[in-house]
Amino acid sequence: MRNFKTLKVWQLGKEIAVDIFQLATQLDKEIQFVFSISSNIAERNSRQSTKDYARFLEIALGSAFEVETQILIILDICPDQSARINDVLSKLEEEQKMLFGLLKKLRTPNSLQLIPRY
Repeated sequence: MRNFKTLKVWQLGKEIAVDIFQLATQLDKEIQFVFSISSNIAERNSRQSTKDYARFLEIALGSAFEVETQILIILDICPDQSARINDVLSKLEEEQKMLFGLLKKLRTPNSLQLIPRY
């Protein structure tokens, strides 16, 4: 069984979740979205097919964009937290790029055996 905890993309998702939780504990829906990112990356490890792997990464990527939207709203509401929020947004952008990269690799020929280790 693969260990999702060693994936850099999962570790970054977890770090972002902690950052956002600290910023928005009162916003239940946003917390649900942010936990979805690293949770879907972890859940994909129980799947064996490339198709399932890609599906869970796509869900994680969608959650990342939902979180970005919510964080931008929080920035408007809490401008005094802009430095911290911008740090979270930078991490989130990095994770989105990593997820795009994983999906791109999965869509290349001979990807059936490919298990990226970001």
